[in-house]
Amino acid sequence: MNKSGEVLRWGLIGCGDIAHKRVAPALRDGAGCTLASVSRARAELAESFARQFGAPRWHEDWTELVQDPGIDAVYVATPVDLHAWQAIAAAEAGRHVLCEKPMALTTSQCRAMIDACRANGVLLGVAYYRRFYPVIRRIKEILASGEIGRPGLVSIRAFEWQDIPEGSPRSWFLRKDRAGGGPLMDFGCHRIEVLVNLLGPVAEVSGLVGNTLFLREVEDTATVGFRFRNGTLGLLAVSISVREPCDSLDLYGSEGSLHVPVLNQGTLRVIRGGEERSEDHPPHANLHQPLVEDFASSVLHGRQPEVAGEMGLEVQRLIEAAYRVEGDGFRR
Repeated sequence: MNKSGEVLRWGLIGCGDIAHKRVAPALRDGAGCTLASVSRARAELAESFARQFGAPRWHEDWTELVQDPGIDAVYVATPVDLHAWQAIAAAEAGRHVLCEKPMALTTSQCRAMIDACRANGVLLGVAYYRRFYPVIRRIKEILASGEIGRPGLVSIRAFEWQDIPEGSPRSWFLRKDRAGGGPLMDFGCHRIEVLVNLLGPVAEVSGLVGNTLFLREVEDTATVGFRFRNGTLGLLAVSISVREPCDSLDLYGSEGSLHVPVLNQGTLRVIRGGEERSEDHPPHANLHQPLVEDFASSVLHGRQPEVAGEMGLEVQRLIEAAYRVEGDGFRR
């Protein structure tokens, strides 16, 4: 941490699309934050990105960034296969780490990241920014109040049409050794975090994955069933091979139900006893900023981030269980 202890100086590894749209602005503009340094494999692009977002330094080699004495924390925004390697190197250099989702390719990599951060006395967070959606916090309040009774069934769906051409900058998403999987790894992980956050630990999980349209190394569609320890049953469906977009959550209880047609918009319908009301809980204009601000606050005030490495590990463990062959499942 810097001597003043008032501002967290960020280094950003990776300057791709999400970093450009949301991460860099959050690191620059977030409360308690300043963007001090960036890295990108092409020096001229690193310099251009740094100038655009006001970072005073840039590096062609990310290993130089993690050794930069002018930073306190690193945001890892690179393809999934690089997360563990870069996060561990940053931890060993004494930098706090906030890592993009999914946390890593495997649970063993996730554990290695957690161990490295603990051994070096730095914090580790994972970019499950939906934790900070006001509509998710409101659903937790309603569940705790008992308004819809005992939750019995939850369904969450996410469909995004993606026909990524070979050779494009995003073609690494098509490689299992780089992405770890298809939509279940890419954006299904976000929804698993939402489910665990709302309903608690999972007792049993099983999944079906397949290629319904695209012949690729990774799936284009997946469904996952959950049995939560509290007895609730859940279903997650994700796909990149259907045209109609979807980003919904529906939760049914013994006394009523909750419905969010579009999670990224935050409109909530509450139904109980034949009556219905609508509430609006829109997210922050920059979806990443509340996450970044929480992590900065955790470092500056000596507490754990709200989405720590253990949640990233748990999500990855459930994904690995879902990828097992039909009938193998998972219990604990």
